[in-house]
Amino acid sequence: MGLMGKAALAMWWDMAAETRPDFEHWHSHEHFPERLGIPGFLRASRWRSTVGHEDGGEGFFVMYELADHTTLSSAAYLARLNAPTPWSTRLMPHHRHMVRSQCRVMASAGSAVSGHALTLRMATGGVTQAGMVEAFGPLCARLALLPGLAGAHLLRHEPPDIAPTTEQRIRGLGDQAADWVLLVTGYEAPAVAAVLQQPGLQAALGAAGATQMAPQAFRLCHSAVAGEPAALQ
Repeated sequence: MGLMGKAALAMWWDMAAETRPDFEHWHSHEHFPERLGIPGFLRASRWRSTVGHEDGGEGFFVMYELADHTTLSSAAYLARLNAPTPWSTRLMPHHRHMVRSQCRVMASAGSAVSGHALTLRMATGGVTQAGMVEAFGPLCARLALLPGLAGAHLLRHEPPDIAPTTEQRIRGLGDQAADWVLLVTGYEAPAVAAVLQQPGLQAALGAAGATQMAPQAFRLCHSAVAGEPAALQ
């Protein structure tokens, strides 16, 4: 089990409440099928934040599971990024506070998709990649087996060497990125939230020397796999 491929595109953004219905309609019925039609895109999942924001917006977490990191620089993917549809063009400016991490999968245990998810966005000091995997790899395997949880996955951001795309320019070239991402999924919201109190997690964070951590809780909205119709859940 685990993530379907060796890479993942993990993204977070805010969407104003008045735009959200149009956004979710577009995302499920145009954007998911478009992305899943690109070779190397294996599964798409969207989660909505369980906590609103002061400005009336609401956060989303979206992840695409990819066959390989080279999918992120493939000709087919770049062609879509540089030729957004009219519907995409209209909605891209509404993706506020975008964080977009183009990742390699460093550790993965259990299910990638479940009813609830917690993401931790991390930056580390001088800790090596091997040190992060040593700290978090065994933890992912343990977390995936806890009651109420379903999976745990460690991702490392590695941006491909490509020029800014049309979609990025529409958003304003202000995308941020998280160096490392820990994704925990589960079928019980309290169990997912309690991950933050796990001694093993705190020990791993200490060993990794994480300098930033942005925990966010989400619930699943929609997930689709390449080769099957994208349908609202």
